[in-house]
Amino acid sequence: MDNGPALPDSLVLEIFLRLPHDSVLSAGLACRQWLAVSRDEFLWRELFYSYYRIPHSVPRHPASVSWYREFKRLFNCIPCVEVQTLREHQDQVLHLAFSHRGHRFSSCSKDCTVKLWDTVRPDGTITMVHSSSMRHFNWDYTQFSQFNADDTLLLVSGVYLGPHHSSSGEIAVISLENYTLLSRVRNKPYDVFGCWLNETHLLSGNLHWIGNMTSCSVLWLNKAFQDVESENVNVVKRLFKIQNINASTIRTVMVAHCRLHDNPDLLLDYEAQSKARALAQSQPQSHQPLLFDLGSTDSEEEDDDEEHRREMRLQGLSTAHLPQLGATGQEHVIQGRQSKASEVRELETKWAQLMGKTHTKAPDPNVLSSSAPGEGEDKTYLLFTTGSLTYSPHQIGIKQIMPDQMTTSGPVLGEERSTDEFFDSLDHVIDIHGHIIGMGLSPDHRYLYVNSRAWPAGCVISDPMSPPPIAEEIDLHVIDLKSLREERQSLRAHRAFTPNDECFFIFLDVSRDFVASGAEDKHGYIWDRHYNICLARLQHDDVVNSVAFSPANQELLLSASDDSTIKVWRSPRMVRLAQMPTRPPRPRNLLSWLVRNKNTTSANGKP
Repeated sequence: MDNGPALPDSLVLEIFLRLPHDSVLSAGLACRQWLAVSRDEFLWRELFYSYYRIPHSVPRHPASVSWYREFKRLFNCIPCVEVQTLREHQDQVLHLAFSHRGHRFSSCSKDCTVKLWDTVRPDGTITMVHSSSMRHFNWDYTQFSQFNADDTLLLVSGVYLGPHHSSSGEIAVISLENYTLLSRVRNKPYDVFGCWLNETHLLSGNLHWIGNMTSCSVLWLNKAFQDVESENVNVVKRLFKIQNINASTIRTVMVAHCRLHDNPDLLLDYEAQSKARALAQSQPQSHQPLLFDLGSTDSEEEDDDEEHRREMRLQGLSTAHLPQLGATGQEHVIQGRQSKASEVRELETKWAQLMGKTHTKAPDPNVLSSSAPGEGEDKTYLLFTTGSLTYSPHQIGIKQIMPDQMTTSGPVLGEERSTDEFFDSLDHVIDIHGHIIGMGLSPDHRYLYVNSRAWPAGCVISDPMSPPPIAEEIDLHVIDLKSLREERQSLRAHRAFTPNDECFFIFLDVSRDFVASGAEDKHGYIWDRHYNICLARLQHDDVVNSVAFSPANQELLLSASDDSTIKVWRSPRMVRLAQMPTRPPRPRNLLSWLVRNKNTTSANGKP
């Protein structure tokens, strides 16, 4: 074709715009003219916006160098090709967690096992290296796991199913060197899940009911190694004590380290991106550009006894002030038990709010305020779901953990309680206006991604035990933990079908450039964080409960489902690289290679 008549560039451009996107990527090999047009930035810019349906007001990714490479990145580097299905679990797989180095991951299941998997085999396949059954703990199933910062310990969270629909949980810490049990701590409610604060300490929860709809959540700091040699060594310490009203509880705790904000993976605010680029141009030495890389104890029992006695006193105080409702008469029969229950709940809620105001520490207005440069880099936030209007979690609570609270050293249990009977206030609350069913932090801990099912607009909650109906669509919110406000418009690309009282948690995950989530519609979903678009759907045979990106390579993704399988997804680029035949290394010195090859053939007796 190089010797034929040249077509006008405008006509070639029109042909390219009408070609399928994959043909455009390869058509440039046809001839020199097509090659020149196939690298045209105007072509790829228009093709990019039209194919992915992105508004022209959205700028190109700040780390990209051309529209051609950006289109190629989204088309080739999304982990959407199924390469392996792991079927070792015998029941629903609920959660997946990668180690920080990405060389291993763990899985939890309704079969009450936690399994460890190796991801660095030479042939690229994933194999199971260890399986631990938690039946001997009397657990009913495992629901969550997390590696500590240096990947030497594994936190495993399990669930007990008690009588009359009661349930609680427990957390076990397992050494990854010899798979021995290091500690066990109670965890209530079980969907607190628990998490690591640092390499050696973890967080758990406990719930104490004060009244019918009023409770107290206590968050505990636990030492991973439960020393028994000395009674003077603290292994557990009360971190926070927070009052709950209207049957709400604290759930889904996680820790955000704000020191990572100084080197963000991605800035979602377009204005901030422009300022960052301007700063990079004016101070190239001080800014690193973003580039894509394509290649239970006795002390606890004593504490619970004291807490239980206080609860009984408080509960007796509350019931003493309740009105004596008549048990006879036609009027009472007409009103029924529901009216009586609503009056009791309303009175208890007012009493709980009054008690909370008089027994809660005043929040420090300077805790979450912007600090001078260098002052806020070591802040650590505790994040969790909570509520104030109904039992369904509809708010994100934020509480700063001070440096002196990050160790179990200090007053022993009981001493601190005798001097401090107040509830801890929350530093900040973000209302999602819907039932929260999932949360995940970006790798730089700058952004919190929240899955929720929205309430109807303008709804009013009159009964805390009857929350509003929730939407089938799942919204994905993005919260900037530096400004403490919601960023962007929420995404809506997946669905759920269970009602409010049966709604369960779906674990999402965030990589440097992508965010993924499961759904009840038997699919996993992948979005681009910068362009705010859905890029891929991952098929399963049942509900997708959890997804996880490899921290070593975001082109590797795992998904876990109620169909008892774990699916491994890789990008088209990685699949092509794995299928390419390996070439023998070219000799650096041809003469030495010939001499070595001659000696080899002579030794074998062949000419």
